[in-house]
Formats: sequence, C-alpha cells, structure tokens
Amino acid sequence: MITLTDTAASKVKELLAAEGAADLALRVAVRPGGCSGFSYEMFFDGDFAADDELSTYSEAVKVVVDPASAQLLQGATLDYKDGLDQSGFSITNPNASRSCGCGQSFS
Repeated sequence: MITLTDTAASKVKELLAAEGAADLALRVAVRPGGCSGFSYEMFFDGDFAADDELSTYSEAVKVVVDPASAQLLQGATLDYKDGLDQSGFSITNPNASRSCGCGQSFS
C-alpha cells in the first residue's frame, strides 16, 4: 500500500480541518486513462468497502485504497512539497515503468 511522508500527512490533516471533515479518509486510487495508461486519483471519502485497505499515518490521517489500486501502489510514497520549483502532492511509484511530464499518469 502507499505510504505518506510526514509532510504529506500534515498537509492532508490541514485540508481535512479546512473542510471540517476530520472523519473522512484520503482515498488514493489508480484509474485507467491519462497519457501513459493509468492516472492517480485522490479525494476525501467516507464510504469504505469491506475489502478496502485502510492505514493510519502520523497525525491520525487515514488513507484508504481499493484492492486493485493497492496492487499498483505497493511500495509507492505520497509526498507534499511547497516550494518555488515544486508545489503540491506527488507520488513516487516503483511500479511505474514510465510516467508523463505532468506526473499524474504512468504505465
């Protein structure tokens, strides 16, 4: 399953607090599409299936992944950067053989 860095967990917690939705989890999914074959999808979700994988990270941030996505995200890391050259969430995925320039799709 995907791992969150402390920086990413802190940002997710901040976003949940801004939404007033501390009871939700961050759902990370892989969907067919994008310029390289698959694309990442992230959104807050409170609807969990029985076979979803649920993990809790520092600062009590919950992350949920469906079983099909979990296979493609095994060993991946979600990070958050806030700098001049990079800003936003990024996923480092050892299962991706190539990715597009936008960083949002892979194969």
